[in-house]
Amino acid sequence: MKMTIEVDCSPEEARRFLGLPDVSALNDHLVSEMKSRIDANMAMISPDELVKNWMSFGAGAQEQFRKLMEVGMTAATTRK
Repeated sequence: MKMTIEVDCSPEEARRFLGLPDVSALNDHLVSEMKSRIDANMAMISPDELVKNWMSFGAGAQEQFRKLMEVGMTAATTRK
């Protein structure tokens, strides 16, 4: 015996029927918090800010990065 039941209801009606909590207020709060954090951090990914942050580490960091690239290049050429 095979039985098929089709229920036509909205997500809100299904949530109430199943007794699940209403988390729409929490969801709205989380979305607004994420939006504000994204807006606050958008300035950090601008090219000017990225270069400024990289340069703030000084010549020592640039030298370390150069050495890292050299090691990577020598490792890549020795594998061939």
